[in-house]
Amino acid sequence: MKTPFLKMRKKAFLSCCGSALIVALAYTAAAAAADSVDHASAPTENVTVADRFEKAQPSGIARLPDGRIILSFPESAQWHPGPVLAVWSPGKLTPFPGALAQHDMISPLGMTVDAKGQLWVVDEGVRAGHKVKPQPALLHIDPVAGKIVRSYPFTKPAVSSDSHVNDVRVDLTHGKAGTAFVSDTSEKTHPALIAVDLASGKMRRILEGSVSVRPVPGLVMQVDHELRRYDPNHPVMGQGGVDGLALSADSSRLYWSPLSSRRLYSAPTAELADFHLSEEVLKSAVTDEGEVGIMDGMATAPDGSLYLTDIERHAVVRRAPDGELSIVAQDPRLIAPDSIALDGDSLLLTVGQWSRLPVFNAGKDKQERPYLLMRIAPLQTADKAP
Repeated sequence: MKTPFLKMRKKAFLSCCGSALIVALAYTAAAAAADSVDHASAPTENVTVADRFEKAQPSGIARLPDGRIILSFPESAQWHPGPVLAVWSPGKLTPFPGALAQHDMISPLGMTVDAKGQLWVVDEGVRAGHKVKPQPALLHIDPVAGKIVRSYPFTKPAVSSDSHVNDVRVDLTHGKAGTAFVSDTSEKTHPALIAVDLASGKMRRILEGSVSVRPVPGLVMQVDHELRRYDPNHPVMGQGGVDGLALSADSSRLYWSPLSSRRLYSAPTAELADFHLSEEVLKSAVTDEGEVGIMDGMATAPDGSLYLTDIERHAVVRRAPDGELSIVAQDPRLIAPDSIALDGDSLLLTVGQWSRLPVFNAGKDKQERPYLLMRIAPLQTADKAP
């Protein structure tokens, strides 16, 4: 005979089990409908294609004071038809500073506009397939006059046998005519910064081999869903030492990061531009600004923040003046994002696909054309998580 107490316990048990079963079934149905994912993998909605290039691979980018956008199309990795330096407008490339000047350049790469509106371009000085001695140089171009004003050839000891001059920033606050800082990423193991006194043309190689400019030994980075390890003797990705450069808004500090590293460094331009200071003093002046990600190009905003490309995240990161980091754009089309330039309230970004070149893939060309020029607007994005 079942007592009322036992009947109540059984009823409560069945009720409890039933509720648990309903919750379990509801949870299973919800999980099957929409399993949770990494929300950061979703692209932001502020990335659009500004232009496409079927054959020419854009790299450097700069915005002139009159609003013209200048693109460089280096030929050190592969030849292409058309200009190596051009004014861009949607669907059109116009040789810059003119058609004849194209013969005075070999492989322009990184570039910058100084505080007076003058354009400065790093010329790698080497073309793919040409077995001649490299002729790297820094070019000063007057955009108003439309001509190359002066060429500063890089010679030893400013460069070494394995040099790869890459990017440039010009500080007009130090030196009679200013000082240019050029990154030598190095094809092997001798990266450094190069300081150029623009009045005299005198050059000095600085910080060579210091931790702030060299690759991180054994660094592993993600390339197209593959993990590849830094190897100076057998490169399997775009790699090397100091690459992207940026000046603070007041030109008091220079920022840089090695390509095969995840850290940002800086130093006072007053000391980097002083040719009388010893290497020991210069090394002690360097500040480790912390981790930022694997980056290539940098741009400085008027408020002092830095915009940094992020190769592994296919993204652009903002570093606020207080050092806080945030992702402002992310898109799977940003394959090895290269150089960036502020264009009003937006960013223009060249997409490199450098690690898809045959030289990094056992001779196989993995590039997927067309090459892209991207626009990012607005620069402040909302949280992507629901």
